Amino acid sequence: MAKQKKLLTYHQRQNRQGYRFMLPWIVGFVIFTAIPFVATIYLSFTEVRQTVLGFKITFIGLDNYIMAFFENVEFVPAMLSFLGMIIPYTFVILILSFILAYLLNKITFLKGFLRTIYFLPVIIMSGPVMYQLIDSSSEASRIDTYLKFSDIFIVQMVASYSRRFALLLIGIFDQLSIILWFTGIPIILFINGLQKINPNLYEAAQIDSANSWQILWKITIPIIKPLALVVTIFTIVNLGTFSINPVYGLIKTATENTSGGLGIAATYSWIYSFVVLILIGITFLIFRNKEKGRRHDS
Repeated sequence: MAKQKKLLTYHQRQNRQGYRFMLPWIVGFVIFTAIPFVATIYLSFTEVRQTVLGFKITFIGLDNYIMAFFENVEFVPAMLSFLGMIIPYTFVILILSFILAYLLNKITFLKGFLRTIYFLPVIIMSGPVMYQLIDSSSEASRIDTYLKFSDIFIVQMVASYSRRFALLLIGIFDQLSIILWFTGIPIILFINGLQKINPNLYEAAQIDSANSWQILWKITIPIIKPLALVVTIFTIVNLGTFSINPVYGLIKTATENTSGGLGIAATYSWIYSFVVLILIGITFLIFRNKEKGRRHDS
């Protein structure tokens, strides 16, 4: 009994030691995340005006939400534009980063150098560099890009079925430099996951006369699927804070507006966050383990 009491005391000391190390992070989380999180919920139902004496906060109920959906002519189109951007971008970044990671994992010559090259954009990413990339995709350059890509056979073939999808495809080609810019961390994550796959699984599959395509679809992709979920969520969140996101621009503009813009910015932020959470929820449904679900039901 005394030994068990001493053991529990030891565990309690270990827990206290851990909480001491976590205390700065916990305090920072409460001050910089939890309190602003609760404050934005309240501010989204208020009108905030700056006066000589400070900020005047007036509770107005759902007026901000009604204004965002039914009165403001910019928010809903910006949200639809955001969805039209993030869905194809996330899909292309996910597929492209997996393909590049798969190829880099197979390469033995200059492996470290090539991985550094693909990760370099993440290191040097800065405001001026990103604005230069965005400026290269301005409205005038998009017209030139359309004329340039419209002669490609695959674009013509897609345009014969759906002109809208062809324009989307041209837009992806146009934004390829920005898309490649966001593949750095997903590539590293995928390479890390691929290196953890047991080589004995590949050897056993080759003994059973499985070809490379079967090994990829039956072994590699199912094992890497949980990591693909993490990469997808990371990409959605990363793209959501990117300056090309039109909703992000509206939130920033409303925040800088001293005459009642803070409450509107909080409203935009919560609607936007809810949409992002829906996208993440759909991602969970897409990447969920169906076999595990069947075993649970049985």
